Amino acid sequence: MIRINTMALGNYQTNCYIVRAADAKSCAVIDPGYTPDVILAFLEKEGLALDAILLTHGHFDHVGAVTGLAKATGCQVWMHERDYSQFKNPTNLYFYPLANCDEPPIHFCEEAEAICAGGLTFRVMETPGHTWGSVCYLCEDAMFCGDTLFAGACGRIDLPGGDRAAMVNSLERLTEMTTDYRVFPGHGGSSTLFREQQTNPYLGGCL
Repeated sequence: MIRINTMALGNYQTNCYIVRAADAKSCAVIDPGYTPDVILAFLEKEGLALDAILLTHGHFDHVGAVTGLAKATGCQVWMHERDYSQFKNPTNLYFYPLANCDEPPIHFCEEAEAICAGGLTFRVMETPGHTWGSVCYLCEDAMFCGDTLFAGACGRIDLPGGDRAAMVNSLERLTEMTTDYRVFPGHGGSSTLFREQQTNPYLGGCL
């Protein structure tokens, strides 16, 4: 059984997810935007070790706490190689002057790779469009989709790394999926994949 805690952090209310198996004493953190203090306090309160940080993409509001968490815990950091330039983007340094100082080692993930953390296995699904290296992480009945898919919407394609054709292809992949995952996006409320397939105009080709 999977346990998911959600924190909406910072000015952009970026969803940070703390994910673990029900009986695990360690966890994965997905998209730790903004300062690490709140996340570390939660981990301490719950008595959890941090195995890995999983990044759905490299925009500043999703990666701001990476270095602080990695320094404090020694955890692994995973992202797609095509978004590494986003992680190193000067915009990130502007919003978080220490974000990329003494950068921790980055592990690059790719399609169908399995990442083990928090007593769970996260499978990588490449979904470029919002950025070059956007990914979703599939774990049991949950899909962590970053800014690829929102409840009733999809991610912007007019920011650095955006690509309309790639987003159309990624949304088509989601439309064709036959498992009703719970959808946990980078911003806003959660949904289900079947609900989005039936009601989200962007999964109906309206991009």
